[in-house]
Amino acid sequence: MTEMKSVAPVLRVRDLHTTFDTDDGPVSAVRGVDFDIAHGEVLALVGESGSGKSVTATSILNMVRAPGRVESGSVEFDGTDFLSLSDAEQREIRGQGIGMIFQDPIGSLNPLMKVRDQLVETIRAHGSIGRREAERRSIQLLADVGIPDPEARMADYPLAFSGGMSQRVMIAMALANRPKLIIADEPTTALDVTIQAQILELLIELGRAQGTAVLLITHNLGVVARACNRVAVMYAGKIVETGPVGEVFAAPQHPYTRDLLSATPSLERSKGLPLVAIDGRPPLLSKPPKGCAYADRDPRAFDRCWVEDPALVGGDRRRACWLPLTDGTVPPRDAAPEQVAESRNAAGGVVLDIEDVRRTYPVGPKTLFGRQKQTLHAVDGVSFAVRRGETVGLIGESGCGKSTLGRLILGIEEPVEGDIRFEGRSILGMRGAQRRAYNQQVQLVFQNPMGALNPRMTVGQSIAEALRNGVLDAEQRAARVVELLSLVGMDAAAAERYPHEFSGGQRQRVVIARALAVDPTLIVLDEAVAALDVSLQAQVINLLRRLQEQIGLAYVFIGHDLATVRYISDRILVMYLGEIVEEGDAASLTASPLHPYTASLVSAVPEPDPDSAKSVERIILRGEVPTPIDPPQACRFHTRCPIGPRYREDRGICATEKPVLEDVGDGRRVACHFPGELVSAGRTADAADLGPVRETGSRYRNA
Repeated sequence: MTEMKSVAPVLRVRDLHTTFDTDDGPVSAVRGVDFDIAHGEVLALVGESGSGKSVTATSILNMVRAPGRVESGSVEFDGTDFLSLSDAEQREIRGQGIGMIFQDPIGSLNPLMKVRDQLVETIRAHGSIGRREAERRSIQLLADVGIPDPEARMADYPLAFSGGMSQRVMIAMALANRPKLIIADEPTTALDVTIQAQILELLIELGRAQGTAVLLITHNLGVVARACNRVAVMYAGKIVETGPVGEVFAAPQHPYTRDLLSATPSLERSKGLPLVAIDGRPPLLSKPPKGCAYADRDPRAFDRCWVEDPALVGGDRRRACWLPLTDGTVPPRDAAPEQVAESRNAAGGVVLDIEDVRRTYPVGPKTLFGRQKQTLHAVDGVSFAVRRGETVGLIGESGCGKSTLGRLILGIEEPVEGDIRFEGRSILGMRGAQRRAYNQQVQLVFQNPMGALNPRMTVGQSIAEALRNGVLDAEQRAARVVELLSLVGMDAAAAERYPHEFSGGQRQRVVIARALAVDPTLIVLDEAVAALDVSLQAQVINLLRRLQEQIGLAYVFIGHDLATVRYISDRILVMYLGEIVEEGDAASLTASPLHPYTASLVSAVPEPDPDSAKSVERIILRGEVPTPIDPPQACRFHTRCPIGPRYREDRGICATEKPVLEDVGDGRRVACHFPGELVSAGRTADAADLGPVRETGSRYRNA
């Protein structure tokens, strides 16, 4: 954790108000925000989408676009009243004193300019420095953020970089002029958990080494527990609680903070308890409530909460609540006896059987005779089964083949080798009535519910459309729509509304209702909750588990968030470069991973518990995932493996002999020559290459 080097704040924000003019009237997006950030400190700004986090960041920089405007308040940067400066003076500070890291690095970098030119331009724009010296500094910056062979990569365009490497370039640009403050807006949201761990370590090290202060905007409470000193929780444009991360997370004083923590999946959380979804929706800020904005969603609210808005009070720990959670009389919501989930149905017979499936794609230029020179190996020899009433999770980094495998299951694509059998019958070559019957039995839920719904059709029309190929008449279809909406926890009136009138979680419920319309046996969920806030994510996950209990559905749950996949899954398959490297019961696989790649994924999961985040040692994988066009021979993970030949001279077998996915008992399968060897993460590797690891404890045990 970053150590604070000075009590004097580098940034002081007081009574900040930002308003947007809309057709429905002015919207108060930021309403009286106060906070300080000291030199070398990492402050997290957390809350649901729409809480005002990103608008606060752009308001601090005075970069709010029309029809928005900073209405009042003060922003003091390094002793200077920033908002009172001229545009030119503000631009100078934004380029030199304050660095910005955006959520989407690919969209933030100019695709038509080489990385060299973008870095050099950033450096020279805020100082009298020659191009040669700027290039030298640019190379050093790329090296500082961990980009291999930085001098050669300077000549590349942004599209030649992966998401994680692109984000490193953005960090290098933010650091180009040695700023005193970095504002990072969701810098790890779209990244795999292993890349996320690298970026977090990098930000922590920068603060430690250079005294750089960081304002980290995120909705991931695990990231906050791992990387931040203090946290400010925002709701409806206001900060409702703030204080040291350890104290706030251990004993939240505002009910909204408690509810966010209760809704967050964790590797330590019991799978027998449902996640706590926050009831209701945030208020419309075009008509802010007179009293506490959270009163409508807090079952403890009393008369004063509805008529008087509480101020943010206290010392180092501050909260805005008339009835703070300090007397111990309010138990954690996930511990309420009536909320304990019923036991899961025992899995039934095999629904889906995948046997040695391979999917390749021709890529690159062709030979003189029209043959493809290269082949991309997306899925390479995958075998597993899914039983009725069971959830099988697929986890792995981007490009490992998860989504391709999902398309093969759905019949959108066909494998070049192997077989896929549904209830004993091969789906390969199915046509006509057989294909239509299969398409009814196997449904898909996408990551983006808005993209899956026709914005010009009401919710009822979208669901009814899925019933048109059946035998129901119009009246029966209307009744079935109401029945399906009720099944996913929505009332009949929702059928007359359009998708844009619902929250993200409600839209995903509609997509699930439409998938259920044809009475499927299996649903493939491809990152179905990845884009949702933790409270909406909790709603959808609890719904999926309840439907499985009631109907006996089978799920294939594809995701990159291991904590979420563990929570919903009975079994987990870990994929790397198109292959399954480990399979096992969700709880045992995450508690004692046998494959070093699984261990690295588990160690990289940011837990929403500061004590756990401090005690768990981490494996920071170095290097990029090899290309599936030319994957490493033998064990595909050996080029990055912390116990492989890169670090151990006696491990040559990993580079010469392919490990077989073998049954090791208790339903566990693993493809590794040295399974279960990571007793202490990172201690078997060269610390200089592996990066910083914690020495205070370990999640790993001998197999």
